Amino acid sequence: MATSIDSTLDELRSAMRNPLTGMPGGGGGSGMFPKLAAGFVVLMVLLFLVRPSVTYIEPGHVGIVIHRGGGGVDPTPLGPGFHLRNPLMTQIQEYPTFMQTLVLTRESTEGSPNNDEINVNSVEGQPLSLDVSMSFELRGDKVPALYQTFRTDVETISHGYIRQAIRQSLQEVVGNEEIAAILGPKKAEVVTRTQANLQKRLDPYGIDVRQFTLNEFRAPKAVMDAISLKNVMQQQALTAQNELQKNTFQAQGDSIKAAGRAKAITAEAEAQARANELLSKSITNTLVQYEMAKRWNGQMPQVTGGAMPMLQLPGSKNPE
Repeated sequence: MATSIDSTLDELRSAMRNPLTGMPGGGGGSGMFPKLAAGFVVLMVLLFLVRPSVTYIEPGHVGIVIHRGGGGVDPTPLGPGFHLRNPLMTQIQEYPTFMQTLVLTRESTEGSPNNDEINVNSVEGQPLSLDVSMSFELRGDKVPALYQTFRTDVETISHGYIRQAIRQSLQEVVGNEEIAAILGPKKAEVVTRTQANLQKRLDPYGIDVRQFTLNEFRAPKAVMDAISLKNVMQQQALTAQNELQKNTFQAQGDSIKAAGRAKAITAEAEAQARANELLSKSITNTLVQYEMAKRWNGQMPQVTGGAMPMLQLPGSKNPE
């Protein structure tokens, strides 16, 4: 094909240099215009082929090279930037590698306009509907294999295989837990285990799960009412238990205070008795006479008493 095009271009250039004699067959010009027309067509075809031979890959994307002849996919993707290609033999399919978020919810204002909630069953056999979201990235070196497996775009894969993988992972985790536990103490554990399970399913396809979130949890109304009543009763029991502990601690405190006061009084009485005992043992006749002698002013008593009436002693003054 290239030889035919080159020979045609040479004839076209020769005819343009000498329009009257440049064509085979002498000086006639009867074959000039068909040759010019053919050359023009060839130039247009070449221009059409040359213009799309340069492909630009956007940042955050990779290019998948699809070989038209054999229908295979090149295992090495094209990075961002300009790339030359043969438009007749190859096709370039761009795939995003930046972080994306898949939102699966019942509401039409988030994610897609459809109802994408995930439906699973709890260990009690109760139906549950969940609103979830998952942020993920595609590993660039795995994108060709991903495309070769699914042969479609990322959005279709997200709402198809990835959504199904999320449902299966949730069923394996949530299906082994009670509803009350999922709503309460085990919610974080359920999310962590689901993300790990999901990563294990998606890893062979080069899909990295960056974050998985359980946004909304819906169970039958009767189940939710029973859980709410149970929580209220547990809260009341806890309040009563706390009040009982408070009263017990207060009674123990009062008992300790009373014991302390009794002990203090006993100690004080024992101390006083001990002091009195020591005092009584220390008082002797000699000590009494000594104390009286220290306080005597040298005068004899003016009166005396006892069984006899009190008499005025000589030399004493009459009491006024």
